[in-house]
Formats: sequence, C-alpha cells, structure tokens
Amino acid sequence: MTATTRLGLGILASAAALGVLGDTLLRATPWGINGVLWIGTGSAALLGLARRERLALTGGGRWMLIPALLFAAAFAWRDSLTLKALDALAILVALSLVALRARFGAVRLAGVTEYASCMLVAGLNALFGSLLLAFNDIQWKEIPRGGGMKHAVAVGRGLLIALPLLLIFGGLFVAADAVFAHLVTGSLNLDAETLLSHVFLAAACAWLTGGYLRGALLRDQRADDEEPRSQTVTLGTIELGVVLGLLDALFLGFVLVQLRYFFGGSALVQATTGLTYAQYARHGFFELVTVAALVLLLLLLTHWLLRREDRHGERIFRVLAGVQIVLLFVIMASAVQRMRLYQMEYGLTELRFYTMAFMGWLAVVFVWFALTALRGRRNLFAFGALLTGFLAIGLLHIVNPDAAIVRANAIHHRAGHRFDIVYNTSLSADAVPALTEMLSALSPQDREKAITRLLTRWTQREWVDWRTWSLSRSQAQQSLRALK
Repeated sequence: MTATTRLGLGILASAAALGVLGDTLLRATPWGINGVLWIGTGSAALLGLARRERLALTGGGRWMLIPALLFAAAFAWRDSLTLKALDALAILVALSLVALRARFGAVRLAGVTEYASCMLVAGLNALFGSLLLAFNDIQWKEIPRGGGMKHAVAVGRGLLIALPLLLIFGGLFVAADAVFAHLVTGSLNLDAETLLSHVFLAAACAWLTGGYLRGALLRDQRADDEEPRSQTVTLGTIELGVVLGLLDALFLGFVLVQLRYFFGGSALVQATTGLTYAQYARHGFFELVTVAALVLLLLLLTHWLLRREDRHGERIFRVLAGVQIVLLFVIMASAVQRMRLYQMEYGLTELRFYTMAFMGWLAVVFVWFALTALRGRRNLFAFGALLTGFLAIGLLHIVNPDAAIVRANAIHHRAGHRFDIVYNTSLSADAVPALTEMLSALSPQDREKAITRLLTRWTQREWVDWRTWSLSRSQAQQSLRALK
C-alpha cells in the first residue's frame, strides 16, 4: 500500500469520526463549549495524521492553529452574535493558512493576494477534496483483500451503496403508509425529519473536514516557494500620478469643508445647511467609514500594479499616498467627531459601536501600511494587518461591546435622555449583568418593564445542554437570580 493511499484512508476515517462528532456537538445551539471541542478535535486529527505519516509541518501556517483554537474557545466566552461572527471569520482565515501553509511556505512574508488565494483554495478543497480523496488519491486496489480486511471493505462498500437507497425508499414508504410510519418512528424514537437532519449534518461535517484535511496533508510543494511570476498588468508613473493626484485634490477640498463647517461650530452649520449640529453629524458617518476602507484597497491595488523596476514611480507613489493618508486621517477624525455627537443625541447601538471599532482598526492598518509599503517593505504588510485584526477581535472580547453599550446608554440616560428598554434588553447575555446594575437608575415603571423583559427572555432558557455552556450566559443567569 502506497503512502498516499494509507494517508487517504486515515483522512477518510478521521473525517467520518469528525462527522459523527460534529453532529453530536454542533447540533446544540447557541454554540458554546461545543465549538472549541470540535475545532480542537479536528486540529488533533490533523497533527496526529501528520505525525503518523511523518509529514513535516515546517511551514509558517502551522502556528495559525493557535489563534484558530483561541477564537474557537471564545464561543464559550461571549454570547454576542456579532462577536461570534468575527470569531468564525478569524477561524476560517487561520485554518485556511494552516491548510495551505502548514507544510510549506511562509505566512509572515505572504502578500494580501496570497492570503486571499489561500482562503479560496482552502474553500475549494473543503468542497471538492473529499471527492478527489475517494476517487483519485485512495487506490482501492492496493488495499489487502485477504482475511478480515477483504470482508470489511466489502461490507463498507455495501453500506455506502445501501444507505442512500434505504433512505430514499424508506422515506417513500413512510410517506405512503401511516401504520408503517408509526412503526418506524416508534422503533427509532425519531421522526423522519430529525433522522434526515442528523444524517445531513454528520455527512456535511465529514465531507468538509475530509476535503480540508486532504488539502492540508495531501499536497506537494507548490508555486508559493518558487520565484515570483512576472506581473502582466502594470501601472505607469503618469497614470499613477493622475489617479492619486486627482484623488488627493478631492480629499483636500473635502477636508477644507470639514475644517470650516464641521469643526467650525453649530452656528455656522445651521446657518448654511438648515440642519441642527446633531442632524449634520448624523449624515455621512457611514459614508466616511466606507471611504476609509476603499482608500486602503485603492492604495494596495495601485501599489501592486506599479512596475517593480520603476523607482521614480515608487517615489511618486510614496509622496501621493502619504498625502492621501494624512488627509484621510483628518476625514476619519471628522467621522469620529460625527459619531460622538450622534451618540450624545441618540445613544449607542451595536452598529455604531462596531463601526467605530472598525474605524479604529483601519487607523492602525493605515499606520502599518505607511511603515511597511511606503518604506519598500510591502511583504510585511499583510501579516501585520492580519495580526492587528486578530488582536482587535480579542480586544473586543475583553471590552464586551454589549455591556459597554448598556453602560454608555445609562450615562446617556442620566444626562436626561430616554433609555430604550426594548433595544437594550434585546442585546445578548453579555449585557445582562450591566443591565441589572443600572436598573436602580430607571423609573419604577421602566424598571418593572425591564425586569419583566429580562426574566421573560432569559429564565425561560435554562441551557441545560452542556454543549451550549458559555461563561457569559452563566454570569447572566447568576445576575438574574437576584431579580426573581
């Protein structure tokens, strides 16, 4: 039996086990401790297969298993759906780099396009890798046919063929006869929908993990270790100067307007636009955040298109890009000021909080861009941006956005504004301890309404399933016991 077939069989067995485990653990929602258990088991399977087959994990991607496990553990920390979505994104990025760079290639010196290609290739491997594993990598004729192995292979093949047929014809018989359906569901203690959902979830987990493990372990050294390919699409100095020069002029004009009107005080704004200062601040914040994000993509794209041998163009790019970054920081300061005034008038929400956090991360990334790409060290930019993204998500977990939103709105309420009970009590379990702390600041009627909403929403969900346990929901339950 060749090493490829042996490794393929190991991947197949690991994928089947991870499929069953995925159905057992991940079926229970909201995800808590079950997330880190499944990701941890999958990581152990990857490392175990590599060690058994003596595959050297010498690439920089192997270290990405650490953030993947940490962000998986964060599912058992915070309850916010937004934070969990960010955790899931970080896990996908980290595991993509593990799959494509664990055995070969660097992560620290990879570019943005290489990171993007890693995610794309890892996704394609997860979707289609199991198909290649079963019909291309594993040479079934190499498996010994004598003794128990011969019968085991025959039984396994028969089960693979029979299972879908049993499901199809069994489902038709259940739908055709009520007595037969009652006997089947009674004997299995499962209805057909539940049974199919178990089969589907287990099969999906097995399929995706099998394809992922194949992409991570069954691959040769690729072109990422070869010399860089020649760039076919380039941008000349004149085109670069026209594009960035005109954009700098536009940004300068906008900054001058901001300096005069927005930072000039409310009287000038009202006299010019007819809007109150808060209304003026309310308009444009999210558009300015979009501008900041697009500028980063534009600078990365124009620098990538710049001819490598064009030293004069490189110097022009550094000057024009540096001017644009300076002007952009003034625009970002205007956006922050808008949000501060907006919050003073209308309070804080998740969208406003996370948009501000995204703006802060962008500011750090622009500084890193100036320290790397503008100084001729572009190959360090992507890794630094990735690390700052990971750190930003980790910092958000420490800050606890939902609790911070409640506390900010409590201060807003003490300043004489209305406290939106419906919105604040609709936040995740992360906000419950902060809500119970500020109940005394509410009027008796509002306090009763808030307590009723909290008890109705949370005490009806006891989370007796250990798979969904998280620290945040446990703390929320403790805070609510004093209200009963």
